[in-house]
Amino acid sequence: MALVEVRGLVKVYPLGESVFGGGGTGEVRAVDGISLDIAAGETLGVVGESGSGKSTLGRLILRLIEPTSGVVRFNGIDVLKASNSEMRRLRRDMQFVFQDPFGSLDLRMTVAEIVTEPLRIHENGSGERRRERAAELMRAVGLDASALARYPHEFSGGQRQRIGIARALALRPKFIVADEPVSALDVSVGAQIVNLLAQLQQEFQLTYLFISHAMPVVRYLATRIAVMNKGKIVELGDTERVLTAPQHPYTRALIDATPELRVMPA
Repeated sequence: MALVEVRGLVKVYPLGESVFGGGGTGEVRAVDGISLDIAAGETLGVVGESGSGKSTLGRLILRLIEPTSGVVRFNGIDVLKASNSEMRRLRRDMQFVFQDPFGSLDLRMTVAEIVTEPLRIHENGSGERRRERAAELMRAVGLDASALARYPHEFSGGQRQRIGIARALALRPKFIVADEPVSALDVSVGAQIVNLLAQLQQEFQLTYLFISHAMPVVRYLATRIAVMNKGKIVELGDTERVLTAPQHPYTRALIDATPELRVMPA
């Protein structure tokens, strides 16, 4: 059984009246009937241009936003039918890494408060044990434990993203949705974060949904690739098969627009 099962997932946003008058309503199908499975331990990369629906898909799977219709199961549990108390338990196993390392951290909180916040919310461990866990997480993401006493504004973008990853790992989740986690970083720093994610996946037996518009990054990290366009998955398959023998014209256009794929080793 797959760790994550998605069946017929739809998210529709209604459109209001035209600003030019004359009325008229419509809708935007941000996610349009998506079905996929994610196996435990794999990384499914989701690629596509801005507006393709890939970030909406990630948020729907974690139920950060409510779908219009469809089914999401995590470890056999129907996420979309879960009660508040059931979702609270599920949140331990399902976490999110945000795109913006500058906007996703509360600047008024110390790093220790940020990283241990999920532990406090879920009443996990004593205060001393939480502090020990925070120090362990700092080491895991390549930061010194002394960082815990500092504030986010004292760190670079790459370091802030490491702090965000540490927060996501606090409850020892099984599944992480990483939404464009390196797009706000320069190339060298982004490469370090991608390497860190790969290392953490092995260390903590993680499963990833990795959302990106950067095909070379997804090639490095992903087991399989789902290509999204206008709310639909137009191609889904093993990473090397999709990148070396794409079947859909949209996939071929993305690859043709990415010269790095021609020189990046498999």
